[in-house]
Amino acid sequence: MSAPPTRPAIRGRLRFVLFAGLLACAPRTIAVESAQPCRPGATDRYPGTEWARYERPIAAGWSEAGLNRVRDHLSGLSTTAFMAVVGGCVLMDYGDVTTVSYLASVRKSVLSMLYGIYVERGEIDLDQTLADLRIDDVGGLTPEERRARVRDLLAARSGVYHEASNGGDDLASAPPRGSQQPGAYYLYSNWDFNALGTIFEQETGKNIYDALEEDLVRPLGFRDFDRAMHRRTGDASRSLHLAYHMHFSTRDMARIGYLMLRGGRWQNRQVVPRDWVRESTRAVTRVHEMNPERRRDGPFGYGYLWWVFDRPDLDPAYRGAYTGLGAVGQHILVVPVLDLVVTHKTAPGDGRSVSHAQFLEIIELLIDAHCGTRCGSDTDLQEAA
Repeated sequence: MSAPPTRPAIRGRLRFVLFAGLLACAPRTIAVESAQPCRPGATDRYPGTEWARYERPIAAGWSEAGLNRVRDHLSGLSTTAFMAVVGGCVLMDYGDVTTVSYLASVRKSVLSMLYGIYVERGEIDLDQTLADLRIDDVGGLTPEERRARVRDLLAARSGVYHEASNGGDDLASAPPRGSQQPGAYYLYSNWDFNALGTIFEQETGKNIYDALEEDLVRPLGFRDFDRAMHRRTGDASRSLHLAYHMHFSTRDMARIGYLMLRGGRWQNRQVVPRDWVRESTRAVTRVHEMNPERRRDGPFGYGYLWWVFDRPDLDPAYRGAYTGLGAVGQHILVVPVLDLVVTHKTAPGDGRSVSHAQFLEIIELLIDAHCGTRCGSDTDLQEAA
């Protein structure tokens, strides 16, 4: 994935310099699913075959005019699909939310969820080292590198700076091999993430995509998942540990985000352990510890394969928020304070993208559309409900 933006902004809650020269494109058609209208006030709603949706956003405390500004902004970007879910109901969507495409590095956040399931089952021990697990690579790992624990890889703090089988990370900025103790230094490295895929399959005895289908896709009722699209890829001459890319639709990504928002619970089933959801989405690495140093200008620390909003000067709406980030504009964002999940997609491979900074600008507009009881008079709110 391309790394998240890091330069301070002149304005906005996230204090980013938002990229200029937004790519123009034709307006998209807003996708509308066939579903029952959503009534405000219910708690812990879950989608069935389709998501329920608000007929009038004001009923949920959101401004229609503000949401229209979000749509107008999306029409000027390379966004192919966008979905915002509040309280288990669709607040707004845009584009074709049913199209399945490459998830990019959001795959890592999904793998974190699978790890939580199998750690609880006792099949993966986070304190085992690479040496314990007999994990090695092309040309060999050093004895010091092989002291890295599974939890160090999950936090991108392994101290292993071996070449990865695929690009899209910060290994070009890695310190010399052997210079950092395992657990001591954060660096976003595909070697760590891909080795976690190898370890998962070795310790569970399951193909990673079979586990994905069994443990997440089926329990959550994905609509668009195609197992045949999924296989591990990469250059095995560079590293034995291949990438495990995934392909989801925008509306199925929203189910992943909503499961996390609900503490890993889906209806009456605890799919991902609640403690794991909490542990994996806290900042193991605080924003001021991020590496390379330019990462410290951004809003994110890092948990167990999730990017965690961590700056003390962020708007209170971002308290406890976290996101999966993928190259060219793939995102699953969870904002607990607003009971909100946002998913965003572009079409990988067409040469166009939405940067992470541009995505965060969209989220700024969306949060600005939240008006609560300020949306209108009491009468207006009662009529909307």
